[in-house]
Amino acid sequence: MAGKRGQMSESLLVGTLLALAGGLMDAYTYLIRDQVFANAQTGNIVLLGLHLMNGEYGHALYYFIPIVSFSVGVLLVLVIRRKMRENRVLHWRQMVLVLEIVLLLAVAFLPQRMNMLANVLVSFTCAMQVECFRKIRGVTCATTMCTGNLRSGTELLWNYRRSGDPEERRRGLHYIIVDLVFVGGAMLGALVTRFAAEKAVLAACLLLGAAFAAMFSEKDIFT
Repeated sequence: MAGKRGQMSESLLVGTLLALAGGLMDAYTYLIRDQVFANAQTGNIVLLGLHLMNGEYGHALYYFIPIVSFSVGVLLVLVIRRKMRENRVLHWRQMVLVLEIVLLLAVAFLPQRMNMLANVLVSFTCAMQVECFRKIRGVTCATTMCTGNLRSGTELLWNYRRSGDPEERRRGLHYIIVDLVFVGGAMLGALVTRFAAEKAVLAACLLLGAAFAAMFSEKDIFT
């Protein structure tokens, strides 16, 4: 589980795979599952408020339930971490990835009339990921959303311009790279959804499976 710069769960390879999957899932739910954001709960909260203001309570429910599901997903990770912290067979973060893959496999076979359940499961999956994987090479960042990364990256690169501190440059670029990879994941999601419709989320399963396998490695291939 340990790599050259710490745990493999914090390696650039695993972070890249997770960011690709995060972007893909957001594009997937927006394009094929009633224009709901899987990861961006801020967007869902805004849309919830708009529909409530317009008296469209049934439509507001489409955004409220994924928000609740996201919160429950965070709580589940806390339970898994406490129960499996001493497990020597499977790291608790790998267990989270297994659960993510199982849930997304189920989503792939849900028809359009079950979009509500699909969005609940994807939001649940994204919550587990964002709570479980918080760092890449020691830099705290998210692989399922971009706003915080963009703010931190911009601030650090500005500070580097003034101070010349290479550590600030390194950390700032990490944030920007993660966001660019997330955009790539969204583009991949749009492409795969065009051809595979509801089953496009299987591509996220492949990315998460690759991240799971990478965590058995002793070294990050991105040195």
